[in-house]
Amino acid sequence: MGYWKNKDILSMRGVPREAIDEVIDEAARMDARANSRVLEGKLIATLFFEASTRTRLSFQTACRRLGGKVLSVSDSKSTSMEKGETLHDTIKLVAACADAIVIRHPKEGSARLAAETADIPVINAGDGANQHPTQALLDLFTVKQRFGKIDGLSFLFIGDLKYGRTVHSLCQALSNYDVELCFYSPPALRMPIALLGELREKTRVRELDTMDLSAADVVYATRIQRERFADPAEYAKYSYEINAESLKRMKPDAVLMHPFPRVGEINTDVDKDARALYFVQEANGVPVRMALLKQILIG
Repeated sequence: MGYWKNKDILSMRGVPREAIDEVIDEAARMDARANSRVLEGKLIATLFFEASTRTRLSFQTACRRLGGKVLSVSDSKSTSMEKGETLHDTIKLVAACADAIVIRHPKEGSARLAAETADIPVINAGDGANQHPTQALLDLFTVKQRFGKIDGLSFLFIGDLKYGRTVHSLCQALSNYDVELCFYSPPALRMPIALLGELREKTRVRELDTMDLSAADVVYATRIQRERFADPAEYAKYSYEINAESLKRMKPDAVLMHPFPRVGEINTDVDKDARALYFVQEANGVPVRMALLKQILIG
């Protein structure tokens, strides 16, 4: 299909199902432990102006496994932005050095600004509470890997759905499939109204009054994001925990996913349960991002 070649990846909005399946199928063919030369001569700039472990390391690993090289910024304090340089001017410089840019930034719209500034592909690795498209792709890959399908499944999203960029991107991607999307969160952290309306136009959507784990095939838990709250007391009101007792209410063949980091919402007593899929999920970041980098830079 060639949908991804030389494309900016800013959001999952409008990405067709065929393109998503193309990356999933490519990732299934990738060996995340093997080295390739397919990106030999390519340089990827990873600009992380907000904290990251999994996304940053998996992109860098993916590039190196494919034979590319990495130009890395992991702290804005090490750049001229600390002296007042604009993001626009920083991107101009980086675009002159690299073949693609992966950017994470705390401000919504920052990835779009980078894409409008650069003449090379830009991949959004998280812009504030807005979008995280590559997380959505690895989540879908993980679901397909476990169930052999995406169509026909019921998804339950729990936690911070207002600021949860992973949820926003994943639900937009899932709206291409025959699925049911269920949401449970404190009223102050519910899915944005505009996004709910957008999803309802394409698939089945329900907002729940209780955290009912019994019907979902995929339970997708998210942390309450401390960094989005000015008042620590407000943040503390919304904590919850899924533990071994909670899992008794899940279907035997259901799975529990989480985009990480977790900060107490999933007890470690759940980790050995076969339905706990979050460590598999995070490991899948490497083959999916290998597939995406190959599709963008090589086709």
